[in-house]
Amino acid sequence: MRIRTAGVVTVLGLALAAAGCGDSGKDEPAAKESPKAASGKLVIWADDKRAAALKPFGDKFGQENGVTVEVQAVSKDLQTNFVTASQQGSGPDVVVGAHDWIGNLVQNGAIDPVQLAAEQKSAFNETAIKAVTFNGQLYGVPYAMENIALIRNTELAPEAPKTIEDLVASGKKLKAEKKASEILCLQSGQNGDAYHIYPLYSSAGGYLFGTAANGDYDPKDLGVGKPESIAAFQKIAKLGEKGEGALKRSITPENSIATFTGKKCAYLVSGPWAIADAKKAGIKYDISPVPGFAGGKDAAPFVGVQSFYVAAKGKNKALAQEFVTNYVTTPELAVALYNAEPRPPALTAAFDQVKGSDPDLAKFSEAGKNGQVLPAIPAMAAIWDPFGKAQAAVIGGADPAKTITGAGKTISGQIK
Repeated sequence: MRIRTAGVVTVLGLALAAAGCGDSGKDEPAAKESPKAASGKLVIWADDKRAAALKPFGDKFGQENGVTVEVQAVSKDLQTNFVTASQQGSGPDVVVGAHDWIGNLVQNGAIDPVQLAAEQKSAFNETAIKAVTFNGQLYGVPYAMENIALIRNTELAPEAPKTIEDLVASGKKLKAEKKASEILCLQSGQNGDAYHIYPLYSSAGGYLFGTAANGDYDPKDLGVGKPESIAAFQKIAKLGEKGEGALKRSITPENSIATFTGKKCAYLVSGPWAIADAKKAGIKYDISPVPGFAGGKDAAPFVGVQSFYVAAKGKNKALAQEFVTNYVTTPELAVALYNAEPRPPALTAAFDQVKGSDPDLAKFSEAGKNGQVLPAIPAMAAIWDPFGKAQAAVIGGADPAKTITGAGKTISGQIK
């Protein structure tokens, strides 16, 4: 399950050691030593599921290049452990993780840019490449994409609602008929959840960061606390506990999916990670975009990307670059990672290979086509906790203008 919390690694304040490295503005890969000339071993860190899927490919790569490959599973706090190990010189050569780690990892000098030829780049989803590009340089090789959507129980809600108002009306009717006990399962809890509320926030006109001339997110243009965010939170408040009752703090990261699979609500806002539970529970479901407010903008979920990174302080960097740029880019490996945890592959050939047997992939992709790349800038670390707590407070009945304005001041102070 994708749970967004404030547990983002605090930037350690090191110089941008990696900022001047890598991309010379050319699309051709930089010259590098033959990986077969490298000695020692290649160490890869990933979470449990991906480590298991990677192991046979690591073994094969090791045999082909005459080296030892160790795929090590790091069950918890992978990003934190990687940054710490990097500073101590005891980290891996390759690490697998989310694209929104990039700003923090670059600022800590923990990862190097990677070089992909133009032909290699064009083989990936364009949004995925954009997500792993930071300060004009490519810092990761993407392998999977993810975004949230509206998952609905089709026995309770045969038609996809066009607006959030339509959803609320349908959910209230189901409650009145005692067919459901909740209008909507959108996780909040006492600390809120900026990731899951963002589609509604964006539909109502709110934004987190503006963009610079080159299209990158601009930390100097903070949208939280501005009039657009106040207007958005006023609409969110109307859906809250003292309004329609569609958004509730009692719907948490721990129980939102279970409430849906228990048939207590017809609508769930979640991602591909929820589908296995829905299938196990025998829920007849369909997937559609999160509906926005009537008369508002399209609801834009965050688009996240899972990626392979080359450790800046790894002991076998030439071999790591070879593995990441010329081995991770194969459909065979991308499909194996998809089978380990089904999320839309970033490699177009792999996506095309698996979509025929998994119709949910195309539906999640469609739900994310108007999505926004989750900001990977270091300033994003300041957003999660204040924004989430403001969301929870407003859902509980706090004044929207005062609450989000206060959150904006807190975030701005942390960014400075």
